[in-house]
Amino acid sequence: MKLNFLPNFSKFFAEDMAIDLGTANSVVYVQGRGIVIFEPSVVAVNQKTGQILAVGEEAKKMVGRTPSHITAVRPMRHGVISDFEVTEQMFRYFIEKARKKRFLFNMRPRVIVGVPVGVTEVEKKAVIDAGRSAGAREVFLIEEPMASAIGIRLPVQEAQGSFVVDLGGGTTEIAVISLGGIVLGKSLRVAGDKLCEDIMQFVQEEYKLLIGERMAENIKIGIGLAYSSEGKNDNKAATAGNKKDKVIKRDFKMRGRNLVTGLPEEIVISEDEIRRAIEKSVRQIVNEIKMAIEETPPELIADIMHNGIYLCGGGSQLRGLDELIAKETRMPVKTVEDPKTSVVRGAGMVLENLDQLKEVLIETKELEPPK
Repeated sequence: MKLNFLPNFSKFFAEDMAIDLGTANSVVYVQGRGIVIFEPSVVAVNQKTGQILAVGEEAKKMVGRTPSHITAVRPMRHGVISDFEVTEQMFRYFIEKARKKRFLFNMRPRVIVGVPVGVTEVEKKAVIDAGRSAGAREVFLIEEPMASAIGIRLPVQEAQGSFVVDLGGGTTEIAVISLGGIVLGKSLRVAGDKLCEDIMQFVQEEYKLLIGERMAENIKIGIGLAYSSEGKNDNKAATAGNKKDKVIKRDFKMRGRNLVTGLPEEIVISEDEIRRAIEKSVRQIVNEIKMAIEETPPELIADIMHNGIYLCGGGSQLRGLDELIAKETRMPVKTVEDPKTSVVRGAGMVLENLDQLKEVLIETKELEPPK
């Protein structure tokens, strides 16, 4: 009788969570409540005292605007922990903010955390240790593309191939999934952050203008373009004479400091220039997808040709990316609905159905301290 009572007791008094600690954004899902937090993975630290001044949205506002003794840092790099102490503080902040129930005997929550494909044992241990130090009772790990596949309701436990590409801030995760496991997984350190770096470098070389990360990100979101089917659309317009088929080109007013004069300057940049700026990185992503297809077993390729390639993660919203991948791979490509939260939604589904979906979690028994 006691054994049956304990799970119900813990479910009532503990608020178990799924957390996607992304390079760019962190998303928190609470059991029974859904997604409760979506904030940037940024922490503002006072270097003199070591005190955490702000986390998330408040800290992001400080990026590039702080005095010398205050730094706004992103403790996650390429999907893994780069600063353990700051990550622990950020972890603790999100757990405390997400908790709603307040009891005298409040139980610590169990937490499922998404990690990139192929993380090392040291990186796994760092995530588990940070979670435990931040107040988690137990920490489970799940690979991000697996979580995404579950989040978009693909049949991951069936003998059927599913191809998922998760484009985040720090990494692009590519995985072929079947029978509850990853048959083929790749993690490429070219993603949203690299595209922003490409834009900053292009603007500096082309216009001798120095812009910050936030401006580069705004340009990427505003007029970012991976592939232009301009010629095709123009032919349609010439044939049909329909105004809707005409290509409307976008541009963006960017502001920065002129490196020659040292004075502020505003310049208009076009989407074609941004496409050229990020072309090399986009090509790397596409080539990695093509290599994964080449290495996939033939039986699973047949499934993927029928079902298509699923794009998720914030980077999948780059205009024209799905068209480019479809053109290069000759397979249907689908950008999922609400791609930024697919990982945490999948991890949340595992949390809600832990007994049925436990096999999709990464085995971590050897990493946990003896009880």
